[in-house]
Amino acid sequence: MPLLLHLLTITISWDPNIVEFGPFTLSWHGVFTAIGIAGGVYLGSWLGRRQGFTEDDAYSIALIGVPAGIIGARAMFVLENRVRFEGQWIDVLKINEGGITVYGAIIGGILAACAYGFIRRMPVARGLDAAGFGALLGMAIGRIGDLINGEHIAKVSSLPWAVTYTHIDSPGYPFSATSGGEFLARHPATTYEMLGDLLIIGVMALLWMRFWKHRPGITFFTGVVLYSAMRFGVSYLRIDSGPFCPNPTGCPEYIIKNWMTFPQVVSMCTFALGAAGLVRSVLRAPQEEPTPAPPGPGGSAAKPKQTSTSARYR
Repeated sequence: MPLLLHLLTITISWDPNIVEFGPFTLSWHGVFTAIGIAGGVYLGSWLGRRQGFTEDDAYSIALIGVPAGIIGARAMFVLENRVRFEGQWIDVLKINEGGITVYGAIIGGILAACAYGFIRRMPVARGLDAAGFGALLGMAIGRIGDLINGEHIAKVSSLPWAVTYTHIDSPGYPFSATSGGEFLARHPATTYEMLGDLLIIGVMALLWMRFWKHRPGITFFTGVVLYSAMRFGVSYLRIDSGPFCPNPTGCPEYIIKNWMTFPQVVSMCTFALGAAGLVRSVLRAPQEEPTPAPPGPGGSAAKPKQTSTSARYR
């Protein structure tokens, strides 16, 4: 039976690091993170032009949102793992050594982009609809790097798609190898998240085609609600961010009543905010279709017509 289970599982023997440049290491995680950011920015910008944003506006928002996302990703990781940094707060700045949280990246990037949009008096709700697709696509692509590297370890599984990591440098190797020389297969939790991201994109696309002309915000906040629910559920499988972690020194300490993890607490908060935003978007006065911006740089976001003088477009 152990041999049969081993044959049914997926074995990943890749070196998680591609090449080293002095003190810097290029990993598969880093490569797919960069590809995810580029792909997400491109998709968000492409959709943004159909919402009246010019190319200049779209990439200006990206230049604000991406650095803010990196800061947010590191800040949430430090908050989630604050016990590690007590007495060694200078290590907070050592982001090159790893330690970011995708939830923090999305929250930080979106908050900064919204602030910029409000200051520039842009149609923020329509911008969020476009940006939501880019954010989910970027996360889905980034999860490919997590799968290859062996990041975010999950519970043991005997399912045919369970994953075993056999390269000694993989973060998943200590959780796969046993003292008896055999390997344990585990749920590919990051793959579940990737598939969830793509499924949510599909649902949002249906809403986009049905509601985008008249109800800005519905698409984005639907994505927030669905992602929060998906992430809450998948977090039960992960052992690197909850009470099931076999390595206490490497696990977050913020657990509610020993059953709710830090990511799940964040998921509950974002779910509530998303639900409130969705209700508000549904109840708002309908808006007319925006005029798509022509390709190329220049100008500012086109202002759509309003159905009433009191309707706000944010």
